[in-house]
Amino acid sequence: MRRIFRISKFQVFLVAGLTLLAVFMLLPIVYIVNHAFKPFHELFLYPPTFIVKQPTVQNFYDLLLVTQTSIVPMSRYLFNSIFSTGLNVLATLLFSVLCAYPLSKHKFPGKNLIFSTIILSLMFAPETVQIPRYFAVSETGIMNTYLAHVLPLVAMPVGVFLMKQFIDQLPDALLEAAKLEGANEWTVFLRIVIPLCMPAVATIGILAFQSSWGNVETSTLFTEDETMKTLPFYVSTLTSGLANNVANQGVAAAVSLLLFIPNFVIFLLLQRKVISTMAHSGIK
Repeated sequence: MRRIFRISKFQVFLVAGLTLLAVFMLLPIVYIVNHAFKPFHELFLYPPTFIVKQPTVQNFYDLLLVTQTSIVPMSRYLFNSIFSTGLNVLATLLFSVLCAYPLSKHKFPGKNLIFSTIILSLMFAPETVQIPRYFAVSETGIMNTYLAHVLPLVAMPVGVFLMKQFIDQLPDALLEAAKLEGANEWTVFLRIVIPLCMPAVATIGILAFQSSWGNVETSTLFTEDETMKTLPFYVSTLTSGLANNVANQGVAAAVSLLLFIPNFVIFLLLQRKVISTMAHSGIK
């Protein structure tokens, strides 16, 4: 009780302010969830309501009816998304760690130039590399394959940056001590560097998952076979013509929730790792 009374007015104001900010940032999530369960007549209320008054699952039934009429089953799109996203996350983590470790703990000619080039690439919008990326995928002969969903997204400059900044925090004496004990380079990398950098690994995994799970570029540009397209692309075909389609707005609401849930769950599970990464990577 004494500790409670010792709380200053500034601390009370700070906690109250942060609580209000947290509630405010939760409003979009509340709206997405409630919007998916709104009946037809509540979807067009003005002003829109955040909390559904008469929740229903009819929107999800309508979504199933729409997907049953397609030639390729929805399960195929879902499998393509899960498989390609899993491969992309693993490949992105592998290349980011393998690139960041030598840039952080080794000396070689052109090291600063390579890292500067990676930082410079963060300035370019994804649209600026669509044409070169298309020619690269086309010339390598991986069109209409799972590699077409993975390779264009493997290079993640922000992942290399975060991982390098995190590895910079590891003391060189620790790595040198392991080498003096007889550990080779791969042993140091796998048994010391990787376990100590798990927060950064988790953060890069989240970023890679988000960029791959909702990506429609690979299905639009690099695959012509309908059986090789992903779930976000299929969903975009369902909702692309719904701007003026009153009857199917419930389907669009249900689809938005289904695509949002995986990202939300992944972030909740790994949020502590993200905070730890930002605290040790120079981003404050």
